[in-house]
Amino acid sequence: MTNALQVEHLAVRFGTKEVIRDLSFAVPRGSSLAIIGPNGAGKTILFKALIGSIPYEGTIRWAAGTRIGYVPQKLDIERDLPITGRDFLRAKAALAKASDSDIASALALVGLERPMLSAPIGTMSGGQFQRLLVAFALVGKPNFLLLDEPAAGIDEPGQEILDTTIKRLQKESDVTVMLISHDLSVVYHYATAVLCLSRTHPCFGTPQTVLTPDTLRNLYGTAVDFHVHDHSGN
Repeated sequence: MTNALQVEHLAVRFGTKEVIRDLSFAVPRGSSLAIIGPNGAGKTILFKALIGSIPYEGTIRWAAGTRIGYVPQKLDIERDLPITGRDFLRAKAALAKASDSDIASALALVGLERPMLSAPIGTMSGGQFQRLLVAFALVGKPNFLLLDEPAAGIDEPGQEILDTTIKRLQKESDVTVMLISHDLSVVYHYATAVLCLSRTHPCFGTPQTVLTPDTLRNLYGTAVDFHVHDHSGN
């Protein structure tokens, strides 16, 4: 199987409400697929279907040996629970049968210092907690990452660390990435392909062919503009 993931005729319904209808796409190994679309289009629902946490119809086929790392948009955990960042990561390590060195490697990748792990998670800033979630996903050395707005609450230096981490993982470990993002400039530069979720104007293609004024206007129902940053320094 040359694709890390193959999805065919996926549909998700809640009662009589159809959130995702007849969706098919493939994600080649080592690629980056960005998911964009208006609120309510089913982006997070798609991820939940992929990990099997909600019922769906259709076919979801993962390549043999796939190890998934998942960073949710919102973690259903009370931030005032008396657990530390270290407790949080050790729980994941126990489930993934990972070692302390795996935890140290994940922390280094996201730029979190070990002393920070002694603090209760409720005292962490939004950006620190988000990087902790990314480290949590990386424990166990996944080869497929599902990232639901991973840069939410992260400042610009933190986002640069995250972007560098993702590119490094793809280059050195052939990690495949699916990313939900509202930052179209990030999508334009870092995604191999873009999946636009919409009940009326779904689309799939390269960033250069999908992120056009007409396509974005049809997708969001209004004019959408974004700035393509020149990373060459010009």
